Amino acid sequence: MKLSVLSEELSEKRLIGDAEVTSLCTDSRLAGEGDLFFCFRGTRADAHDFAEEAAARGASLVCERELPLPVPQLIVPDGREAMTFLAAGFYGHPERQLRFAGVTGTNGKTTTCHLLSAVLGEAGESVGLIGTLGAKYGGISVPPDLTTPDPVSLFSLLADMRKDGVGTVVMEVSAHALALGKVKPIRFDVGVFTNLTRDHLDFFGDMEEYGAAKKLLFLPKRCRFGVYNGDDPFTRQLLSFETPHMLYGLDSPADAFALTEEESAEGSKLLLNLNDELIATRLCLPGRHNILNALAAACAARALGAEAEDISRGLSSVKSVEGRLERVAHFRGADIFVDFAHTPDGLKKALSCLKELCEGKLVLVFGCGGNRDGGKRALMGETAAALCDFAVITSDNPRFEDPCAIISQIEEGYRRVSKEYVTVEEREKGIAYALSLLGEGDILLIAGKGGETYQEIMGIKFDYNDKATVGKLIGEMS
Repeated sequence: MKLSVLSEELSEKRLIGDAEVTSLCTDSRLAGEGDLFFCFRGTRADAHDFAEEAAARGASLVCERELPLPVPQLIVPDGREAMTFLAAGFYGHPERQLRFAGVTGTNGKTTTCHLLSAVLGEAGESVGLIGTLGAKYGGISVPPDLTTPDPVSLFSLLADMRKDGVGTVVMEVSAHALALGKVKPIRFDVGVFTNLTRDHLDFFGDMEEYGAAKKLLFLPKRCRFGVYNGDDPFTRQLLSFETPHMLYGLDSPADAFALTEEESAEGSKLLLNLNDELIATRLCLPGRHNILNALAAACAARALGAEAEDISRGLSSVKSVEGRLERVAHFRGADIFVDFAHTPDGLKKALSCLKELCEGKLVLVFGCGGNRDGGKRALMGETAAALCDFAVITSDNPRFEDPCAIISQIEEGYRRVSKEYVTVEEREKGIAYALSLLGEGDILLIAGKGGETYQEIMGIKFDYNDKATVGKLIGEMS
């Protein structure tokens, strides 16, 4: 495709020269002849600084200012936004030929997407799933990168899904993706809001800006139908839009709610009421928060045309979601769970659920990520201390921060409530210590990383997984 033709996707631009574009590129080290390299100012670097390398390798440029380089250049006001629309155009606008369900919120996105995907599958849909755990469609799995992939990867993936016969895409839509315009060309048939609690303030600055990003999904021009958590106060702001919607909840008056007939570590027996349509189902995921996730998925599926029996079968078919309050082992009479909880609210929900089910002591292993919102660390400590009987405070993904400094900030909050804890910097050793404490009726929650397959330390991602570590340690201790 000629750059001049591709540039027609943009209303505001200036083209210097022309070239045949055969692929899109965001890494100057991988650029080559026929590539189109995107330059924009990022949060940590300015891609314009790498344009010379990309040009030397034969790439044309999309940039926010004219550069003194002898290659074709497409000058745009915002390189990041231009990348989104150019990627959609380059891959043939797959978003115009697919149905979309987008799920946003601080917690619950991954589980809600998996439940919704399962229901739509029962309804006979060919579904593509995109989120924190990667992407899946047909028999194909794509490894995880970001919750919502960057535009080049996203629209390439959507094009592949379309070619494979996918009809509906269920995707997690992060606040970052919304704020950075990654999904601007997509009109969502259904948008789901799960909740809004503290997270990502290192990027957004305050909760107002964080919430403003989430709201972008539900603008009438972006979303045909909204599914909102009526128990979350932020939903009141979403109701100001003219987007047709449905409310779900357990505590507030809502269009959809659930009656719990049985509840255990294995899940719940539920009777869902969706606008007076009763649906009996069994949810294999424990916890009140997962009942809310199931309601969100059921409402979205109904809006997309799924029948009651599809919803019942689909919800009950999901036996677990990787790293989401996942029961991974039984050891010395104790149950061991792994969960992605990495916010005060997420940790509170996971611990509250397990505390109700725990007949012995509730033990927790957790930490906080480095180079992220440091203000939540003491809050995480307070939350943990209020709900667990004993904690091992350890490393998560310290990234470029000192792990001991992060642990110290968590301790500040924990000590305000309890002194029942130890600190163990190395995560595997921390888990081993927690396992040594367990007895009959106890529960161990290992929180923060969920299904992640790495631990990031000083810019290096080392192979690591909580579930695999538990299996290895139990084998050694047995």
